[in-house]
Amino acid sequence: MNENNMNESRISLAHGNGGRYMRELIEQVFAHHLASPVLDVQADAVAIVPGDGELMITTDGFSVKPLEFPGGNIGSLAVHGTTNDLAVAGATPRFLSLNAFIEEGFSMATLERIIASLSESARQIGVQVAAGDTKVLPRGEGGGIYLATTGIGVRDPHIKLGLNEIKDGDQLLVSGPVGDHGIAVMLAREQFGLHGELLSDAASVLPFTRALLGMDSLRFMRDPTRGGLATVAHEIARATGFSIRLDQSAIPVRDPVQSVCEILGYDPMFLACEGRVVAVTGPDQADEALAVWQALPGGEQAAIAGSIQSGDGHVILNTSLGGERILEELEDDPLPRIC
Repeated sequence: MNENNMNESRISLAHGNGGRYMRELIEQVFAHHLASPVLDVQADAVAIVPGDGELMITTDGFSVKPLEFPGGNIGSLAVHGTTNDLAVAGATPRFLSLNAFIEEGFSMATLERIIASLSESARQIGVQVAAGDTKVLPRGEGGGIYLATTGIGVRDPHIKLGLNEIKDGDQLLVSGPVGDHGIAVMLAREQFGLHGELLSDAASVLPFTRALLGMDSLRFMRDPTRGGLATVAHEIARATGFSIRLDQSAIPVRDPVQSVCEILGYDPMFLACEGRVVAVTGPDQADEALAVWQALPGGEQAAIAGSIQSGDGHVILNTSLGGERILEELEDDPLPRIC
Protein backbone atom coordinates (compact mmCIF):
# COMPACT_ATOMS: atom_id res chain seq x y z
CA MET A 1 0.00 0.00 0.00
CA ASN A 2 1.22 3.47 -0.85
CA GLU A 3 0.59 5.41 2.36
CA ASN A 4 1.28 8.69 0.59
CA ASN A 5 -1.84 8.08 -1.45
CA MET A 6 -3.90 6.76 1.44
CA ASN A 7 -2.97 9.83 3.56
CA GLU A 8 -4.05 8.16 6.81
CA SER A 9 -2.78 5.23 8.87
CA ARG A 10 -6.21 4.47 10.33
CA ILE A 11 -9.69 3.96 8.96
CA SER A 12 -11.94 7.01 9.17
CA LEU A 13 -15.64 7.39 8.46
CA ALA A 14 -14.62 9.03 5.19
CA HIS A 15 -13.34 5.64 4.01
CA GLY A 16 -16.96 4.50 3.86
CA ASN A 17 -18.66 7.56 2.37
CA GLY A 18 -18.41 6.63 -1.31
CA GLY A 19 -15.85 9.31 -2.14
CA ARG A 20 -12.12 9.47 -2.82
CA TYR A 21 -10.97 7.86 0.42
CA MET A 22 -13.30 4.92 -0.14
CA ARG A 23 -12.13 4.55 -3.74
CA GLU A 24 -8.48 4.59 -2.63
CA LEU A 25 -9.15 2.06 0.11
CA ILE A 26 -10.80 -0.33 -2.36
CA GLU A 27 -8.18 0.17 -5.08
CA GLN A 28 -5.04 0.19 -2.93
CA VAL A 29 -5.91 -2.49 -0.38
CA PHE A 30 -8.71 -4.77 -1.57
CA ALA A 31 -8.28 -4.70 -5.35
CA HIS A 32 -4.50 -4.64 -4.99
CA HIS A 33 -4.42 -7.91 -3.04
CA LEU A 34 -7.49 -9.63 -4.46
CA ALA A 35 -7.02 -8.88 -8.18
CA SER A 36 -8.30 -11.66 -10.44
CA PRO A 37 -9.80 -12.00 -13.93
CA VAL A 38 -13.33 -11.92 -12.51
CA LEU A 39 -13.00 -9.10 -9.96
CA ASP A 40 -14.19 -5.75 -11.31
CA VAL A 41 -14.34 -3.09 -8.61
CA GLN A 42 -16.17 -0.74 -10.99
CA ALA A 43 -19.09 -3.14 -11.56
CA ASP A 44 -22.16 -3.79 -9.43
CA ALA A 45 -22.19 -7.45 -10.49
CA VAL A 46 -19.91 -9.82 -12.38
CA ALA A 47 -20.41 -12.94 -14.48
CA ILE A 48 -18.84 -16.17 -13.29
CA VAL A 49 -18.52 -19.52 -15.03
CA PRO A 50 -18.31 -22.07 -12.23
CA GLY A 51 -17.87 -25.16 -14.44
CA ASP A 52 -19.72 -28.41 -15.03
CA GLY A 53 -21.68 -29.99 -12.21
CA GLU A 54 -24.01 -28.95 -9.40
CA LEU A 55 -23.62 -25.36 -8.24
CA MET A 56 -23.05 -25.25 -4.47
CA ILE A 57 -23.33 -22.08 -2.39
CA THR A 58 -22.61 -21.30 1.26
CA THR A 59 -22.32 -18.17 3.38
CA ASP A 60 -20.44 -17.38 6.58
CA GLY A 61 -19.45 -14.58 8.95
CA PHE A 62 -16.32 -14.03 11.05
CA SER A 63 -15.80 -12.03 14.24
CA VAL A 64 -12.84 -13.80 15.88
CA LYS A 65 -11.04 -12.09 18.77
CA PRO A 66 -8.12 -11.44 18.64
CA LEU A 67 -8.10 -10.70 14.93
CA GLU A 68 -4.60 -12.16 14.59
CA PHE A 69 -3.67 -15.37 16.40
CA PRO A 70 -0.95 -18.03 16.19
CA GLY A 71 -1.54 -19.87 12.93
CA GLY A 72 -3.73 -17.32 11.17
CA ASN A 73 -5.93 -14.25 11.30
CA ILE A 74 -9.50 -13.31 10.48
CA GLY A 75 -8.61 -13.05 6.77
CA SER A 76 -7.20 -16.54 6.30
CA LEU A 77 -9.89 -17.88 8.62
CA ALA A 78 -12.62 -16.40 6.41
CA VAL A 79 -11.24 -18.19 3.35
CA HIS A 80 -10.71 -21.51 5.10
CA GLY A 81 -14.01 -21.41 6.96
CA THR A 82 -16.05 -20.70 3.84
CA THR A 83 -14.25 -23.03 1.45
CA ASN A 84 -14.19 -25.84 4.01
CA ASP A 85 -17.99 -25.74 4.13
CA LEU A 86 -18.00 -26.36 0.39
CA ALA A 87 -15.30 -29.03 0.62
CA VAL A 88 -17.14 -31.18 3.18
CA ALA A 89 -20.20 -31.04 0.91
CA GLY A 90 -18.07 -32.69 -1.77
CA ALA A 91 -17.61 -29.52 -3.83
CA THR A 92 -14.59 -27.81 -5.34
CA PRO A 93 -14.57 -24.15 -4.23
CA ARG A 94 -14.30 -21.69 -7.11
CA PHE A 95 -15.39 -18.19 -6.04
CA LEU A 96 -15.86 -16.02 -2.97
CA SER A 97 -17.59 -12.77 -2.22
CA LEU A 98 -16.24 -10.66 0.62
CA ASN A 99 -17.93 -8.03 2.78
CA ALA A 100 -15.72 -6.13 5.23
CA PHE A 101 -17.26 -4.18 8.12
CA ILE A 102 -14.43 -2.00 9.44
CA GLU A 103 -14.53 0.10 12.60
CA GLU A 104 -13.48 3.74 12.48
CA GLY A 105 -9.95 4.06 13.83
CA PHE A 106 -8.87 0.58 12.73
CA SER A 107 -5.20 0.33 11.79
CA MET A 108 -4.59 0.48 8.03
CA ALA A 109 -1.47 -1.69 8.43
CA THR A 110 -3.47 -4.38 10.22
CA LEU A 111 -6.15 -4.21 7.56
CA GLU A 112 -3.57 -4.73 4.84
CA ARG A 113 -2.05 -7.72 6.67
CA ILE A 114 -5.48 -9.30 6.97
CA ILE A 115 -6.40 -8.79 3.32
CA ALA A 116 -2.96 -9.97 2.15
CA SER A 117 -3.38 -13.13 4.23
CA LEU A 118 -6.87 -13.64 2.84
CA SER A 119 -5.53 -13.26 -0.69
CA GLU A 120 -2.71 -15.76 -0.15
CA SER A 121 -5.05 -18.33 1.40
CA ALA A 122 -7.44 -17.99 -1.53
CA ARG A 123 -4.57 -18.35 -4.01
CA GLN A 124 -3.33 -21.53 -2.34
CA ILE A 125 -6.80 -23.08 -2.55
CA GLY A 126 -7.45 -21.89 -6.09
CA VAL A 127 -10.46 -19.67 -5.42
CA GLN A 128 -11.01 -16.12 -6.66
CA VAL A 129 -12.73 -13.25 -4.88
CA ALA A 130 -15.31 -12.20 -7.45
CA ALA A 131 -17.22 -9.48 -5.59
CA GLY A 132 -17.22 -7.55 -2.36
CA ASP A 133 -18.26 -4.53 -0.36
CA THR A 134 -16.88 -2.40 2.46
CA LYS A 135 -18.67 -0.57 5.24
CA VAL A 136 -17.13 1.66 7.91
CA LEU A 137 -18.80 1.58 11.33
CA PRO A 138 -18.54 4.48 13.81
CA ARG A 139 -15.93 4.03 16.52
CA GLY A 140 -17.18 1.78 19.30
CA GLU A 141 -19.78 0.02 17.15
CA GLY A 142 -17.59 -2.78 15.79
CA GLY A 143 -14.91 -5.21 16.88
CA GLY A 144 -12.18 -3.76 14.71
CA ILE A 145 -13.24 -5.67 11.62
CA TYR A 146 -15.88 -8.25 10.81
CA LEU A 147 -15.91 -10.24 7.57
CA ALA A 148 -18.85 -11.85 5.79
CA THR A 149 -18.38 -14.21 2.86
CA THR A 150 -20.27 -16.23 0.30
CA GLY A 151 -18.63 -19.22 -1.31
CA ILE A 152 -19.54 -20.83 -4.63
CA GLY A 153 -18.31 -24.22 -5.73
CA VAL A 154 -19.08 -27.09 -8.07
CA ARG A 155 -19.88 -30.70 -7.19
CA ASP A 156 -20.12 -33.83 -9.29
CA PRO A 157 -23.88 -34.56 -9.40
CA HIS A 158 -23.19 -38.24 -8.74
CA ILE A 159 -21.83 -37.46 -5.25
CA LYS A 160 -24.48 -38.18 -2.64
CA LEU A 161 -23.55 -37.05 0.84
CA GLY A 162 -25.92 -36.26 3.68
CA LEU A 163 -27.20 -37.16 7.10
CA ASN A 164 -29.90 -39.25 5.45
CA GLU A 165 -27.20 -41.53 4.01
CA ILE A 166 -25.90 -42.64 7.43
CA LYS A 167 -26.58 -46.25 8.47
CA ASP A 168 -26.41 -48.31 11.64
CA GLY A 169 -22.88 -49.66 12.09
CA ASP A 170 -21.13 -46.85 10.19
CA GLN A 171 -17.83 -45.54 11.51
CA LEU A 172 -17.00 -41.93 12.41
CA LEU A 173 -13.53 -40.61 11.61
CA VAL A 174 -11.72 -37.39 12.50
CA SER A 175 -8.82 -36.12 10.41
CA GLY A 176 -6.59 -34.88 13.25
CA PRO A 177 -6.34 -33.56 16.81
CA VAL A 178 -9.37 -31.69 18.10
CA GLY A 179 -9.58 -28.36 19.92
CA ASP A 180 -6.42 -26.71 18.56
CA HIS A 181 -8.16 -23.65 17.15
CA GLY A 182 -10.30 -22.98 20.21
CA ILE A 183 -7.41 -23.17 22.65
CA ALA A 184 -4.95 -21.30 20.39
CA VAL A 185 -7.34 -18.35 20.13
CA MET A 186 -8.08 -18.45 23.84
CA LEU A 187 -4.35 -18.43 24.69
CA ALA A 188 -3.83 -15.51 22.29
CA ARG A 189 -6.26 -13.48 24.40
CA GLU A 190 -3.89 -13.99 27.37
CA GLN A 191 -6.82 -14.53 29.69
CA PHE A 192 -6.55 -16.33 33.03
CA GLY A 193 -2.78 -15.71 33.06
CA LEU A 194 -2.24 -18.50 30.54
CA HIS A 195 0.23 -18.33 27.65
CA GLY A 196 1.28 -20.86 25.03
CA GLU A 197 2.72 -21.51 21.60
CA LEU A 198 -0.09 -23.70 20.26
CA LEU A 199 -1.03 -22.95 16.65
CA SER A 200 -4.58 -22.87 15.35
CA ASP A 201 -5.39 -25.74 13.01
CA ALA A 202 -7.07 -23.29 10.60
CA ALA A 203 -6.35 -24.61 7.11
CA SER A 204 -8.02 -25.94 3.98
CA VAL A 205 -9.51 -29.42 4.36
CA LEU A 206 -9.71 -29.96 0.59
CA PRO A 207 -6.93 -32.60 0.53
CA PHE A 208 -8.87 -34.65 3.09
CA THR A 209 -12.26 -34.36 1.46
CA ARG A 210 -10.98 -35.03 -2.05
CA ALA A 211 -9.15 -38.12 -0.83
CA LEU A 212 -12.42 -39.80 0.23
CA LEU A 213 -14.79 -38.75 -2.55
CA GLY A 214 -14.16 -41.89 -4.60
CA MET A 215 -15.20 -44.23 -1.79
CA ASP A 216 -18.55 -45.94 -2.34
CA SER A 217 -19.49 -46.00 1.34
CA LEU A 218 -18.65 -42.38 2.17
CA ARG A 219 -21.89 -41.13 3.72
CA PHE A 220 -21.29 -37.70 5.22
CA MET A 221 -18.64 -35.08 6.02
CA ARG A 222 -18.65 -32.05 8.29
CA ASP A 223 -16.04 -29.59 9.58
CA PRO A 224 -16.31 -29.47 13.39
CA THR A 225 -16.13 -25.71 13.96
CA ARG A 226 -18.20 -24.13 16.75
CA GLY A 227 -19.14 -26.84 19.24
CA GLY A 228 -16.47 -29.21 17.98
CA LEU A 229 -16.62 -32.95 17.43
CA ALA A 230 -19.34 -33.54 20.03
CA THR A 231 -21.70 -31.07 18.34
CA VAL A 232 -21.27 -32.86 15.00
CA ALA A 233 -22.11 -36.10 16.78
CA HIS A 234 -25.26 -34.48 18.18
CA GLU A 235 -26.26 -33.26 14.71
CA ILE A 236 -25.98 -36.82 13.43
CA ALA A 237 -27.90 -38.29 16.37
CA ARG A 238 -30.68 -35.72 16.12
CA ALA A 239 -31.11 -36.16 12.36
CA THR A 240 -30.92 -39.97 12.26
CA GLY A 241 -32.22 -41.14 15.63
CA PHE A 242 -29.10 -43.29 16.02
CA SER A 243 -26.81 -43.10 19.03
CA ILE A 244 -23.21 -42.06 18.52
CA ARG A 245 -20.57 -43.77 20.61
CA LEU A 246 -17.25 -41.92 20.79
CA ASP A 247 -14.02 -43.47 22.04
CA GLN A 248 -12.08 -40.99 24.17
CA SER A 249 -8.85 -43.01 24.03
CA ALA A 250 -8.92 -42.97 20.22
CA ILE A 251 -9.66 -39.26 19.70
CA PRO A 252 -6.42 -37.27 19.31
CA VAL A 253 -5.99 -34.29 21.65
CA ARG A 254 -2.67 -32.46 21.88
CA ASP A 255 -1.08 -32.18 25.33
CA PRO A 256 -1.35 -28.35 25.52
CA VAL A 257 -5.06 -28.54 24.68
CA GLN A 258 -5.64 -31.24 27.28
CA SER A 259 -3.71 -29.28 29.91
CA VAL A 260 -5.67 -26.07 29.39
CA CYS A 261 -8.93 -28.01 29.43
CA GLU A 262 -8.02 -29.60 32.75
CA ILE A 263 -7.11 -26.20 34.25
CA LEU A 264 -10.22 -24.36 33.06
CA GLY A 265 -12.76 -27.19 33.00
CA TYR A 266 -13.29 -27.23 29.21
CA ASP A 267 -14.11 -30.42 27.33
CA PRO A 268 -11.97 -30.80 24.18
CA MET A 269 -14.82 -32.70 22.52
CA PHE A 270 -16.73 -29.39 22.32
CA LEU A 271 -13.88 -27.10 21.22
CA ALA A 272 -13.74 -25.54 17.77
CA CYS A 273 -11.55 -26.87 14.99
CA GLU A 274 -10.95 -24.94 11.76
CA GLY A 275 -8.92 -27.44 9.76
CA ARG A 276 -10.43 -30.82 10.56
CA VAL A 277 -12.99 -33.09 8.93
CA VAL A 278 -15.41 -35.49 10.55
CA ALA A 279 -16.42 -38.21 8.09
CA VAL A 280 -18.84 -41.11 8.29
CA THR A 281 -18.12 -44.20 6.19
CA GLY A 282 -19.42 -47.72 6.00
CA PRO A 283 -17.58 -50.16 8.27
CA ASP A 284 -16.07 -51.96 5.26
CA GLN A 285 -14.11 -48.86 4.15
CA ALA A 286 -13.31 -47.18 7.47
CA ASP A 287 -9.79 -48.61 7.73
CA GLU A 288 -9.09 -47.69 4.11
CA ALA A 289 -10.30 -44.12 4.68
CA LEU A 290 -8.15 -43.88 7.80
CA ALA A 291 -5.05 -45.08 5.95
CA VAL A 292 -5.66 -42.56 3.17
CA TRP A 293 -5.94 -39.71 5.66
CA GLN A 294 -2.92 -40.77 7.69
CA ALA A 295 -0.81 -40.71 4.52
CA LEU A 296 -1.63 -37.02 3.94
CA PRO A 297 0.46 -34.15 5.38
CA GLY A 298 -1.25 -33.14 8.61
CA GLY A 299 -3.29 -36.34 8.76
CA GLU A 300 -0.83 -38.45 10.69
CA GLN A 301 -3.04 -38.44 13.80
CA ALA A 302 -6.33 -39.13 12.00
CA ALA A 303 -8.41 -41.65 13.90
CA ILE A 304 -11.59 -43.68 13.95
CA ALA A 305 -13.31 -41.69 16.68
CA GLY A 306 -16.50 -43.67 17.15
CA SER A 307 -19.40 -45.51 15.61
CA ILE A 308 -23.06 -45.15 14.71
CA GLN A 309 -25.38 -47.46 16.63
CA SER A 310 -29.08 -48.12 16.94
CA GLY A 311 -30.32 -46.49 20.09
CA ASP A 312 -32.19 -43.51 21.45
CA GLY A 313 -30.26 -40.63 19.89
CA HIS A 314 -27.69 -40.08 22.64
CA VAL A 315 -24.03 -39.20 22.24
CA ILE A 316 -22.06 -41.50 24.52
CA LEU A 317 -18.37 -41.18 25.35
CA ASN A 318 -16.42 -44.29 26.25
CA THR A 319 -13.93 -42.75 28.69
CA SER A 320 -10.24 -43.54 28.85
CA LEU A 321 -10.83 -44.93 32.36
CA GLY A 322 -13.13 -47.65 31.05
CA GLY A 323 -16.47 -46.04 31.91
CA GLU A 324 -18.97 -44.14 29.82
CA ARG A 325 -20.88 -40.89 30.06
CA ILE A 326 -23.51 -39.13 28.01
CA LEU A 327 -22.33 -35.94 26.32
CA GLU A 328 -25.21 -33.52 26.58
CA GLU A 329 -25.78 -30.99 23.80
CA LEU A 330 -23.82 -27.77 24.27
CA GLU A 331 -25.85 -24.95 25.84
CA ASP A 332 -23.45 -22.21 26.96
CA ASP A 333 -20.58 -20.69 24.98
CA PRO A 334 -17.28 -21.28 26.77
CA LEU A 335 -15.23 -19.49 24.09
CA PRO A 336 -17.20 -16.70 22.36
CA ARG A 337 -15.91 -15.02 19.18
CA ILE A 338 -13.82 -18.05 18.26
CA CYS A 339 -14.42 -17.79 14.50
